[in-house]
Amino acid sequence: MTLLPPWLEPVERLVDAGGIVLVVLACVAVLVFSMAVERFWFYRLSWRPARKQLVRYWAARRDHHSWSARTLRDVWADALIARLGRPLPWLKLLVAMCPLLGLLGTVTGMISVFDSLALSDTGQARAMADGVARATLPTLTGMAIAVVGLLFISRLEHVIRREDQRLHDRLAQALENRDLATQAREEKDA
Repeated sequence: MTLLPPWLEPVERLVDAGGIVLVVLACVAVLVFSMAVERFWFYRLSWRPARKQLVRYWAARRDHHSWSARTLRDVWADALIARLGRPLPWLKLLVAMCPLLGLLGTVTGMISVFDSLALSDTGQARAMADGVARATLPTLTGMAIAVVGLLFISRLEHVIRREDQRLHDRLAQALENRDLATQAREEKDA
C-alpha cells in the first residue's frame, strides 16, 4: 500500500518503469508541446493583426524611399518576425536535451541493473533482461520526444521564413497600392 494520493499513481508507475529521468523527460515533453500549442495560438490570434497593423503603419508614412525609411521598415519587420520565432532557441535547447536525458536514464538504469546482479549470487537472465528493458525506456522516450520536437522546430522555421517573405511582399504591395491610389486621384483631379 502506498502513501501517495491517487492522482500521483501514474507518476509512481512512471518512476517504477524507467526511473526519475523518465519523469524529467515527461516534464520536458510537456514544456515542448505547450510551447508548440502556444505558438499555434499566437500565429492564429496575434500574428495576423500585428502584421496588418505594421502594413498600415508603413503605408501611412509619407517617406518610403529614403535610406532611413527603408531601414525603419526592416527594423519593424525584423522585430515582428522575431516575435514569431521567440521560443525557437528554447525549443532547440529542450529538444537537444531529450536524447541526452534519455541516455542518462539508460546509464543510471544499467548501473542499477548491474548493481542488483552483483548483490544477488545467482545470475538470473530474466531479471537482467527486465532490468535492461527498463533501462532503455528513457532512451526511447528521449528519442521520441526529440523527433516530434524536431518536426515542430522544422515547421516553425518554415512558417517564419514564409511569413517573413509574405510580410515584405505585403509591405511592398501596400506601397504600390498607395502610389496607384495617389496617381489615380491626381489623374482624376487633372
